[in-house]
Parts: sequence; C-alpha cells; structure tokens
Amino acid sequence: MSIEAGNPDDDLVADVEDRSRRQRRHARRTLSVRLRALSRSMANRFSSSLTRRIIVLNLGGLVILLIGFLYLNQFRQGLIDARVQSLQTQGEIIAGAIAASAKLESDSIVIDPDRLMQMAPGEELKADSSTQFSLIPERVAPLLRRVLPSGTRARVYDADGTLVLDSIMLHGSVLSADLPPPVQTSPSLPRRLWTAVMRRLFGAEATPADEPVSTTSSLPEVVAALKGYQQTMVRLNPRGETIVYVAIPVQRYHHVRGVLLMQTQGGDIDRAIAAERWSILRVYLFCTVVMFLVSLFLAGTIAGPMRKLAEAAERVRRGIKSRQEIPDFTDRADEIGHLSGALRDMTKALYNRIEAIESFAADVSHELKNPLTSLRSAVEILPRVRTDEARERLLGVIQHDVRRLDRLISDISDASRLDAELARADNIPIDVKAMLDAVVVLANELRHDDKVRVRLKVLAPDCEEGEDPALAYLISGNESRLGQVINNLVDNARSFSAPGGEVRVTLLTAFDPEHERRGIEIEVEDDGPGIPAHAFERIFERFYTDRPGQGFGQNSGLGLSISRQIVEAHKGLIWATNRTGVRKAPLKPGIEEAAGPNIVGARFTVWLPRP
Repeated sequence: MSIEAGNPDDDLVADVEDRSRRQRRHARRTLSVRLRALSRSMANRFSSSLTRRIIVLNLGGLVILLIGFLYLNQFRQGLIDARVQSLQTQGEIIAGAIAASAKLESDSIVIDPDRLMQMAPGEELKADSSTQFSLIPERVAPLLRRVLPSGTRARVYDADGTLVLDSIMLHGSVLSADLPPPVQTSPSLPRRLWTAVMRRLFGAEATPADEPVSTTSSLPEVVAALKGYQQTMVRLNPRGETIVYVAIPVQRYHHVRGVLLMQTQGGDIDRAIAAERWSILRVYLFCTVVMFLVSLFLAGTIAGPMRKLAEAAERVRRGIKSRQEIPDFTDRADEIGHLSGALRDMTKALYNRIEAIESFAADVSHELKNPLTSLRSAVEILPRVRTDEARERLLGVIQHDVRRLDRLISDISDASRLDAELARADNIPIDVKAMLDAVVVLANELRHDDKVRVRLKVLAPDCEEGEDPALAYLISGNESRLGQVINNLVDNARSFSAPGGEVRVTLLTAFDPEHERRGIEIEVEDDGPGIPAHAFERIFERFYTDRPGQGFGQNSGLGLSISRQIVEAHKGLIWATNRTGVRKAPLKPGIEEAAGPNIVGARFTVWLPRP
C-alpha cells in the first residue's frame, strides 16, 4: 500500500492565485464604491438650480466662440481649395498656350513657331533627338498679358529651373536678363508676431525670399513640376498674408520644357477671410453684450442679495441697543432664499437665546435673593436672641436656607450648561425600553418613606411591513439626559402620590400626523390631584412651583423646565394633561384635588422622533 503526498509547490501556487483573486475582487468593489460616491457627489452638485444656471450661462458664450472659430477655419480651407482649383484650371490652359508658343532650335535646323501653331491636331513634328523647344520670353510675355487673370501672379521657369519671366514685371517684351532683383522689405514686429500666430494656427509654411534670375529654383513645387507633377502649396508671406501656389509643368510631346508657377496676390484671400472674421466678430460682440447684460442680471440676483445679507449680519453683530432684522428672500426657490431663511431663523434663535439668558439671569437673581434675604435676617437677629429655643429656630432657618441655596445653585448650574453639553454631545442609538427598565428598577430600589411603587408597561410596537419589531423603540440621542427627563417626571409624580400609591410608566409607538413623523411616546401617570387649568404651560417655566402641602423652598422649580429643554433639543415634544375617570386611590394628605370634572391624576407625555 502506497500513499501519495501532495506537492507543496502546487499548494503554494494555489494559495497565491486565490489571494490574487481576492485582491482583484476587493479592488473592483472599492472602485465601484468610489465611482458610485463620485456619481452621487456630481448629482448633488448639479441638482442645484443656481449651479446649473451659472454653468450654462458661462459656457454658452464659449460654445458660440468655438463654433465661430471652427466655421472660420472651414471657410478658410474651402476658400483655399476653390482658389487652388481655379489656379489649376487657369494654369493648365496657360501652360498649354506657352508650350504651343515654344520655338524649336538646334545647331542647323530652325523651325518657325508660327508653323507649329498652324499644325493640325494629332500631326507630329518629325525631329531627331538633338532638337529642343525653347521658351522665348518675347513670345510668352504677350500671351501672359492677354490671358492672365487679374489678381494672379505667374512666373515661368525653363527646363533648368531658371526664372525667365515674372508677370509683375510685364511692361512689354522683357528678357530674362533684364529682370531687376526683387525688393526685400522687412516686416514690423507686430506683423511678424501675427505671422507666427497664423502659422501656428493654420500650419502654413513661410514664403522663401524671391530667387535671383540666374539661379536654379529650389522651391519644392517647381522641382516637382519639372518632374512632370502638378504641385500646390499654401504659405504665408512676411506680412502674414495667405498665398496659394500652383506649379504646372509646361510639356511638349511628353517632354517637360518648363514650369508655370501661378500664385494668388497677397491679401485677396485674407480680405475674404477678414470679412468673414468681421461677421463673426459682430456675432461675438452681440453675444458679449448679451452675456454682459445676463451677467449683470445674475449679479443682481446673487451678489445684491448676498451683499444685503452680509450687511444685515454685520448690523446684527454690532446691534447692541436694537434688534436687527435680516432681509427676507425666502420667496426665492434657490440657495439665496435658503440662506436668507437660515440667517433669519439663526438671528431669531440668537435673540431668543439672548432674551432667555436675560430672563434666566433675572429669575436666578430673584430666586437667590429670597433665601439670601432670609439668611441675612436670621444672621442679624441671631446675636440678639436670649433664649435657646429662639436660637434653635433661627439656626433651623439658617440651615434650611443654606440647603435651599445649595439646591438652587446645583440646579442653576445644571440648567446653564445644558445647552452647551447637548450641542457638544454626539447622538448615539438608544434602546428606550432598556433605558426605562433601568430607570424604573433604580426608582424602586431606592428607599422612600412614601413607599410609592413605579411600574413599567411596554405596548406592542406598531411596525410597518417588513420592519423588525426589535428596532421599533430605537432612537438617536443622549441617553443620560433622556434618563434625567424620565427621573424628573417620575420624582414629580411620586411627590403628588399618596403613600403606598403607584406611578405608571408606559412606552408605545406613535405617529405625528401634523408633521408626518414616526416616533415613540413615554407616558408617566400618577393618582394625584391633577394640574390646575391655568398651569399646563406654566409648570414648564423656570422656578415655577405650586405644591400644596409641601414646605416652602423644598423644590427649585427647574426640574420640568430642564426636562422640556432636553426633549426639545432631541426634536421632541413634552406636554401635560389631566386624567379623568373615577378616582380609586386616595389623595396625599394635605393636598386638594384640582378643579375640574372627574380628575383622577396627571399625565406627562414625551414624544421623541424615530430615525
């Protein structure tokens, strides 16, 4: 029996390939996620109407310019092609006439060119290899004067490439030796710069200097025509003007006897292009005026309101004695309107906060003066009392006022730092059911003389189709502060309950139809005397307290105010109502039932939104 062992190298290769495949899959997933994020970001950017408006207005003019330049380039090329075709047709006719006017010469034979002009079509001239046709300037010059179109320059080269005739020097019969040298002019610096720009834009070549008569031409089109090929070329002269060259071979009996070089005069093509360019310039000027007016309108709709908002914000910063108003642009359905609304809301919240701070400072001053006044009176009277009983009563008042001051200072400190703490704290998911369980267990475990029990009831959540019931009581917020709200409500209900009574805490899901929001409700009920009709809102004010049968100064009156502050910071609501029905539990001794039909207790309701 034999056992075959696997090859370790194969296993290593398989592991490497598997790791490589995983890396490629991970790279593809990463790329896909980034592309989706980029697409979402671009979609968010272009979802703004103001962004789309600015992009369209700014790019519209550039698109018009681009189309204009493309059209100008096509027009220029079409014009050049037309001139090339025209020069080719004219050049072929003139070259044929020049070839027919050529004179046959040799050492001993002279053939009259007039006889050659009278030869019938197809008739051949019998000559040996030593015969040669010469281009005679005296015969070619009159021909060029008669048939050469205006605005066209022609140069005639012989079989050696030597210039024998130039149409610009035609004032009669001109011999090649009589041609003066061309006059060279040096263009100005702006002209040279313009020529360089045009050469860069259109890829045209520079025109070489005119060649002396006695030299052989080195122009590529002339060299190609001497070989029997027609050649065209587009160049720019030193003044930056476009010139079209067409070189046509002058042939007689399939032998090239010279070259006819046709060219346009400098400026004729450029004048046509300039006219077209001026038309585009007029369109561009019109578009510029339109864009300028549109830009003014856009600046008026953006920069003007922004400037007014900035000035108003500056006035708010410096407005100490009066309340400043932010301009209202909320009727605009764009970012300016949104910014105006946000600044107005921010300013309103700022002034409300300032007023709340001023009111809070006044309330704190008032609440602190009461125990301080009582404490000062007791301290002033204490040295003058003569009996131990009176001294003990004064010491009791002093201790009561000190405890009251300590309680006030603690509650005031908690209320003053609450806003800053809630603003800095990060919201986390909270299981409200677990939080209420902890609060109720703690309230029942603490020893109280009234022996009031706290009971929790959790109703089945009203879930949508496909929703997990375990997530129905999850919200986002600050767990410790929300727990403080429930503690305050439970302690408040306990203080109004008779000894041995019960406080009920109920948790259920709820829907806010006014704002179309889903949320949860926490109800805290007691069997106390209820709430007077005038106090449903006042009980949430700072330092308000109305507890019949309870000693003065036993409560700071900040508990319910702090609770509302915490709930509103979580975008929630808190309110109080009276329970009605038949009373089953006795009232706490010394407390009278609130006026109203069949009031059997109070109910505080906290509504918190779900994420």
